[in-house]
Amino acid sequence: MSNPERPAADPRELWPVDSEGHPLPPKIQPGYYPGFSTLSQQAFWDEATRREVLRRVESLPHIRFFQGDEVPLLEAASARLLPQDDRAEARRIPIVPWIDERLYEGKGDGFRFEDMPPDGEAYRLGLAGIAAAAQARRGQPFQQLPAADQDDILKQLHHGKAPSEHEAWRRMPAHKFFLLMLHDVCKVYYAHPWAWDEIGFGGPAYPRGYMRLERGQREPWEVDERRYAWAPPPAAGSAETERVAGQDDLYGTSQGGTH
Repeated sequence: MSNPERPAADPRELWPVDSEGHPLPPKIQPGYYPGFSTLSQQAFWDEATRREVLRRVESLPHIRFFQGDEVPLLEAASARLLPQDDRAEARRIPIVPWIDERLYEGKGDGFRFEDMPPDGEAYRLGLAGIAAAAQARRGQPFQQLPAADQDDILKQLHHGKAPSEHEAWRRMPAHKFFLLMLHDVCKVYYAHPWAWDEIGFGGPAYPRGYMRLERGQREPWEVDERRYAWAPPPAAGSAETERVAGQDDLYGTSQGGTH
């Protein structure tokens, strides 16, 4: 049964808010380390390290694994799993091309849960299952749904509930597909130098290394932390904290198999 019509959210409703509830406009560099740039330290890296880090900024992989609507669907899901509404659009970190590259090249973590198919197959099934849920809900592609509806579908996965009558959820646990997506999205995001700037990470330590290892002292190339008050937007529900379904046994006896 479809939900009643719900108007699309004003984009500002998805921005973080200040202590008084006013939306904070997107920033070129969000986070508590204004002016910090990991890439400003690239002269201190060896050539192989510099080439790899710069590739993440300058050489976006072509889409070779995902097909058709899988791309915009996963882009929309990624934007809900790890929102970048606090970033200016030109500084948002691309997520899907790097997941695509991993799947196209067949790379993985060296294991998978015994009740999960290989990652590439899991994505094909899971994205089709999400698309079916969106159609059943409002007769629209997932990427065209209001953010609240997208969140509702992803939350069902998080809770281990099938969001649609689709074979995907008969062939793999919904919550484990949710964790697969979340793991990939976070891994890609925090491998990017712009995310390092956001958290004040100094980048590769080799070959220069770090000098000040005690008492929380910063290195000469780092900047002082400057905190500011913010909160998740009311429309997002990001402040909720709930355990993923089956979390207690995720890394117990259910683990097995290899990529």
